[in-house]
Amino acid sequence: MSIIRNVLAVGATTVLAVGGTIAFGATASAAPNVTPQGVCGNAYKTVNSVPVGSLGTVYLTYNSANGKNCVATIRNNPGSAKPMSTYIYVPATDDWAGDDGNFTSYAGPGYVYGKGYCVSWGGSIANVYVSVDNSNCASLKEQRTTEIR
Repeated sequence: MSIIRNVLAVGATTVLAVGGTIAFGATASAAPNVTPQGVCGNAYKTVNSVPVGSLGTVYLTYNSANGKNCVATIRNNPGSAKPMSTYIYVPATDDWAGDDGNFTSYAGPGYVYGKGYCVSWGGSIANVYVSVDNSNCASLKEQRTTEIR
């Protein structure tokens, strides 16, 4: 995902000359008002979230049409690049996805097939890490949230 984001960032900063007007594109990671659906896709509905201290939120989304979950960590105040991460893991299938690096507003998306399974997910911004274990199960089970500073 980081490679794709870097390619998009390079392409987005390319100067476009249209009718004598020059326009500069912004990178996807620098866009204000980033939403979970903007990161994961409009078909993904937010099913859970957990704050990353006061820095942002990790969102868990689900697409009922394809059975996939998506996770994204979004900062409250985009700005200079900071270390960020997001991950999702399905213990029953050992499938996982994630994204980490230095980003200006969000980390992600990370997609896994989660229909009928519990998922563990979380993320980080700067030095604040959060995780939610075994949540959003087909049959509801206890979930545990952990924040580490």
